Amino acid sequence: MRSGGDPNAASSLDHIERAAATLTVHDLEEMYLAAATQTRASDESLREALHATVGLQQNHPGYRELWRQLVAVSVAALREDFDVLGVSFDLWLGESHFSDRIPGLVERLLAQGHAVTSEGAVFRIDLRLRPQGNEGELAISVSHALEYYASAAHDWERQALIKVRCSAGDSTLARGFIRGVQPHVYTEKVNFAAIKTALVAREKMHARRPHKKALEPPAVRLLHEFVGVPQGVKFVVDLRAELMVLGRTDAAARMLSEDLRPLLGAWFDVGFLDLVRIDWRASAALLEKLVAYEAVHAIRSWRDLKNRLDSDRRCFAFFHPRMPDEPLIFVEVALVSGMASEVHALLDETAPIGDPQTADAAIFYSISNCQRGLAGISFGDFLIKRVADALAIELPRIKIFATLSPVTSFRAWLERQGRSAPPDLLLPAERTAIEALGDEAGEGDLLALLNREGWHNDQRIVAVLREPLIRLCARYLLRERSSSGRALDPVAHFHLSNGARVERLNWLGDVSAKGLQQSAGIMVNYLYRLGDIEVNHEAYRGEGRVAASSTLRNLARAG
Repeated sequence: MRSGGDPNAASSLDHIERAAATLTVHDLEEMYLAAATQTRASDESLREALHATVGLQQNHPGYRELWRQLVAVSVAALREDFDVLGVSFDLWLGESHFSDRIPGLVERLLAQGHAVTSEGAVFRIDLRLRPQGNEGELAISVSHALEYYASAAHDWERQALIKVRCSAGDSTLARGFIRGVQPHVYTEKVNFAAIKTALVAREKMHARRPHKKALEPPAVRLLHEFVGVPQGVKFVVDLRAELMVLGRTDAAARMLSEDLRPLLGAWFDVGFLDLVRIDWRASAALLEKLVAYEAVHAIRSWRDLKNRLDSDRRCFAFFHPRMPDEPLIFVEVALVSGMASEVHALLDETAPIGDPQTADAAIFYSISNCQRGLAGISFGDFLIKRVADALAIELPRIKIFATLSPVTSFRAWLERQGRSAPPDLLLPAERTAIEALGDEAGEGDLLALLNREGWHNDQRIVAVLREPLIRLCARYLLRERSSSGRALDPVAHFHLSNGARVERLNWLGDVSAKGLQQSAGIMVNYLYRLGDIEVNHEAYRGEGRVAASSTLRNLARAG
C-alpha cells in the first residue's frame, strides 16, 4: 500500500478499511500466509510492506485506523480462546501501541551493538504470559525455560507448544529449545489429566459455535462417549473403516464416515500421540503387525524384518494412549553414507551391517499407514519431522534427511498420455532410437517396450529407454497437476506438502514387479532440508510451486 499525497492511494486505503470491517480471524490467517509468500517472492512487494510498516509506526491516520480494525478482529478471537482456558488480561496491547517509544529504543539498541540489521524487530516479548506475571524476568536462559516447562508449567502451556516453530531470530537457538522441550510436551508416560484438559478446552471451543453443534449427527454425539470406554477408540476407528467400505454403495454409510472424520481428527491430534522406536526386542505381536501393515516394500520373512530393525536401521511409529498395542503409522529408515539410489541395496539381507555413528544420511524408504479407519487424518508429516529431530540428536553426523520413494502413478499416467497423444510423448531423437531396435521394439513405441517381459534385463532396451523415461518422469512430478491444482502423484503431493523438495530421480531404483508396474523402475529422492521446510511448504500450499533441484527443473522443461 502507498499513501501520502496520492489521491489514488488514499482511495485505495479507504476501500481496504471498509473491507477490513467484514474480516474474520480466519481471513487474517489466509491473508498473512499469502502476504508472507508474496513478499518472499517479490522485492517490490517487500518494499511496499516495509513502506506500510513505516507509515503505521509514524502514526499515518489511514494505516492507524486500518491497524485498529485488524487488531480488534485478532483480540476478539484471542479473548474467546483465553476465556476457554480461564485466562484474562486487563490490557490487550501489541507492539504498535508503543510506536512513540520505538525511535529511542532503536537508538539504544544501536548504541549497544545489538541491532545489526534493518529487517524487523530484534526481540519481541509478551509481558502478559510471563510465568511469574509482573514479577517475572523479561528474558531467561534456555536451560531456565526448559526447567520451567519440566516442573512448573500448566498443561495448557505445554499443549501450546505442540506445533511450535521458529519464525524469527536465531534458528539454531530455537531448534535447541524445541528439541529440549519436546520430552515435556510429548511425554513417555500417559498424562490422562493433560488429555482431559485439552479435550475439555476443545469441547468448549466447539460449544461457542452452536450452529455447528446443532448440526452434529446424534450418532456422532453418542460416539463421543467412547473415548473413555476400554477399547472404545479402537472400536470407532474400526467402525469408520467398515463404513468407508459400505459407503462405496450406501450414501448413509458414506455420510456417517465423513461425519466421524472430525471426531477422530480431534482424538488423534498429534499432541496426544507417542513416538516409539521399534526394534527386534519388541513383542512378537507387534512385529507381526509390522509385517501385516507394511504397504510399500513387502516384508518377506522374519530374517527380512530383522534386517530392517538392525543397528544401522531405525523404525519409528506413532501410538495413541487408548490404542497402546496398535501402531497408527510407522516409518523405516536406513542410516547410510550418501543419498541412496536403489532400494534393493537397502533391503539386502546379506549386506554387511553399517556403523550408524559414521552415517551421514537418514533415508526414509517406507512409510505405512496402519489403520484404515483413520484415512484422511494426516500425521505422517509430523512423524517425519519428529523422527528427523530425534535422529539429529542421537546421531549428530547425519546431515542428509531424504526419502527413497516410488513414483506410484507414473506408469498409469504414461498409459493415459500414450492413448491420448502418442506423437507428443517422445522427442524425435528418442523415437528414432526406439525404432532402431527393430523387431525388439515390438510395435515400435515406448509403451510396447515397457510391456515387454524382462525389458529391464535387456541392456539395449535399457539404454534406449533411460533418457525418455527420466525426462517424462521429471515432467510428471514437477508439472502435472490434478483438477484441484495439487501434484498428480500422491506420494509427491504428500512430501511436497510437508516441505520437501524433489531432489533426484534414480533409474531402475526398484526392479521388483511392483516397482516396474507402478514406476517403470524409477525411484525418487525427496530431500528434507530442515531450514527450508517451512518455505517450501508455504510455496507449494500457497502458490502450487514445486521445490526441485536445478537438474530436475531442466529435465521438466525439456519434457
